[in-house]
Amino acid sequence: MSSNVTVLEVGTGVFVLALVWIAALVFGMMLLRASGSAKLGVIPLFLLTLTITLALVFFPRSPETTPAFKEIEIVDTLFIGRYVLLAVASAVFLVVLFMLLPFHFLEPVYAKALRTY
Repeated sequence: MSSNVTVLEVGTGVFVLALVWIAALVFGMMLLRASGSAKLGVIPLFLLTLTITLALVFFPRSPETTPAFKEIEIVDTLFIGRYVLLAVASAVFLVVLFMLLPFHFLEPVYAKALRTY
């Protein structure tokens, strides 16, 4: 028999996700304060955190346990539509992100004027 520990009716997975994102935000702020190309480490950190989040959401650790009595089963008829919408929104986000990156990297850096005495 497994014991499901909940705090405020929320399972341990939500706390794990919160800890992952808090750690990513802390490391991201530290990387953004770094100098040079270390600032670019925020991008793989964000992608790693997003990958961990998606893996934890889509592949849960254990199946939900069913209670001893029969409950009313609510069928989600918009299941496929929601995941299609999520996939389209994720694809649009990635396309926009990679379209904006050249504007950030190709921003001109103007030379300082030489002082002539």
